[in-house]
Formats: sequence, structure tokens, C-alpha cells
Amino acid sequence: MKRVNAILGIILLLMAGCGGSKQSTDGLVSVDVTKSYPKKELILQDLFDVEYIPLETTDDFLTQGVVKSIGNEILLVVNWDNDGDIFVYDKAGKGIRKINRKGQGPEEYTNFLNIVLDEQNGEIFVVAYLERKIIVYDLYGNFKRTFKNVDTGYYQSVFNYDRNNLICYKFATANEQPCHLIVSKQDGSITREIHVPFKGIKTPFVRKGEYSASFQYHQTLPYNNHFVLVEISSDTIYSYLPNGTISPIIVRNPSIHSMDPEVFLLPYVFTDRYYFMQALKKEFDFETMKGNTYTVLAYDKQENVIFDYDLYNDDFSSKRIGFNSTPINHEIATWQSLQAYQLVEAYKKGDLKGKLKEIAATLDEDDNPVLMLAKHKK
Repeated sequence: MKRVNAILGIILLLMAGCGGSKQSTDGLVSVDVTKSYPKKELILQDLFDVEYIPLETTDDFLTQGVVKSIGNEILLVVNWDNDGDIFVYDKAGKGIRKINRKGQGPEEYTNFLNIVLDEQNGEIFVVAYLERKIIVYDLYGNFKRTFKNVDTGYYQSVFNYDRNNLICYKFATANEQPCHLIVSKQDGSITREIHVPFKGIKTPFVRKGEYSASFQYHQTLPYNNHFVLVEISSDTIYSYLPNGTISPIIVRNPSIHSMDPEVFLLPYVFTDRYYFMQALKKEFDFETMKGNTYTVLAYDKQENVIFDYDLYNDDFSSKRIGFNSTPINHEIATWQSLQAYQLVEAYKKGDLKGKLKEIAATLDEDDNPVLMLAKHKK
């Protein structure tokens, strides 16, 4: 039976500003996912501290620049085609080593979804999603241990939680309930289950006969040294504090359980001032292979308003940008992989400035990408 898994990349845009739809002042943000909001034009550098890292290009270091994890000293980069290569770079972009443990053995992975870097313990956690296990290596790629998921669920949105634990979302099978988990780094045992209340399970899958399509979203997001918890079957988005307290922070309306097709409210980046979200309609046309119309939204806690937006990189003249990236950590809000050939072309046209222009002047078209990191302002 044929099956098409059309993973639709959600464009992650970042923004800020004032104006828009006024909110109540009870501390709980209410978002109407059916409403049209005023649009604003925003500049990335006004919201974040932007850093560029050119990835060194050698015969052994040829990468598409997909960031999986960033620490204080090193960053981990892979390719889109899941060939098993894990490139270890230092924070200046110099290649250190390449790890590849892809295979069928007990110390190997056939695929990975997340990779979590734990510099404090000198370990790398490779989340072998389809195999429902996590394999632990040292920073040189030497096998240390492995552990299975505790039940039949699949672990998604995995992050470093503290010295002893990971935090993740358990995508449940038909016989279980989805929930967030805090998982021991040593043996995979469950330190804590975090259940978000909801009436019934809603899924992101669109099906037509033997075909299905889905979209990418994030169930766990780092936010100011704690985490945002997302359950798309719930009408409420929660904040999870280090002491175990769960607090509602966003409520959507109308209820997800009253809509057909559903419009999901999906958060992407949180800062001390702004909540960046997206309202995504569950639809897909299997004839044209298009679907999932969306609206990008942001809530300004200082001005108490919601609005739509366009975002521009001030270092790249008149270039509207979007982000397909997954969240990284509490320091780095998001990232983008800038292709060398595009930067070379933009440099020749005079469309670049600042540090990005300096880097582009040294590039060849076939070089590895330049990473753009958007960091929370201090």
C-alpha cells in the first residue's frame, strides 16, 4: 500500500513590536485562531543578537548545515538526508571530527530525530525515533550505553533538562495517552510524567484513502530556563517550571474540538517579552500536493497586543526571512542555514553588510553553509 508522508515545513518567523489586538490583563493570553490581525514589518536585529558562523569546508567536512544541538564549546550539525553523519564543529565553525554510527548493530542507529548535546557530562544522546531507543555516545562517538522507551510511545522534541534528565514529548500509540516526560539520562526510567488535560485526541494527520500527510510542530520549547509544553489536543498551552509547577499561559478559541477542519495554535519562540506563534489549518490537497494554510502571530506582553508580521534580516538587504528550525536551547531562540552560493550572489549584488558581508567575501559557491544564530538579548 502506497503511503506518502508529506512533512510540511512550517515557516518559523520571529517578530516583535506594538499595535494589534488588545488582550485582557488577567495574565492568560487569549488567541482567536479565526481572526485576522494587523500586520507589522519587523527587523530581526531589533529582537535578537544575531551571530554568523561559517562552517569550515574540507574533504571530510561537507555538510548541508542542519543544526541539531549547540553547547558552550561545540555544535552538532547533520545533513537533511539522514545519512548518519554527525559533524562536530567548534563555536568558530572549525571542523573537529565527524561521527557516524549508522548501522544495524546494538550500538548503532538506523535513523535519528533529535540529537541532544550534554557537554557537562561529555555525552551525546541520539534519539533513534523509529527504533524507539536513545543511544548515548561520548563526544568522540564512542558507545557508552543505550536504553529503550519505557512503553510503545515515540519520543519527540527531546531536550537537555538538567544534569541527570532529559525532557521530551511522548507521541502515544492507540493504547496510550500522549504526555510529556522527564527521563533519566542513565537508564531511560521515567523521573516524572507531565499530563496536560484535554478532551480527546486530535492529530495533525490528513488522510485520503491510502495517502496521508502531516506537518511539523514542536511540543516542547525552552523558555527562560523553563519549558513551554504543547499538546495540540488541548485548548491551553502551559509553562512548566523547575519546581514542577504547570501554569497555563495561552488559551486558544474557538476550542479545537469544535472545529472541522481544525486550526491548530502552535508556539515556536518565547522570549521575556514576546510569544511567537502560528495558526495552522489542517488541510491538504493531494492532487496539487499543497495545503496547510497558516497565519503567523505574535503576542507582545509589554503592549498587551497580538499581530501578524513580516520579518527582515537587516544584514541582507530587503530579504524577507523565515525559519524552518527547531528550537535549540535557552540561549539560542532559532537558527538558519544560509547557503554559500546565495551569499556569494548577494555579495556581488551589494545586498549584504556587516559581518555577513565580511564572511561572504571569503566564500566559494560550493562551500558549506553559514549558520545564523538568533540569540536572546541579555
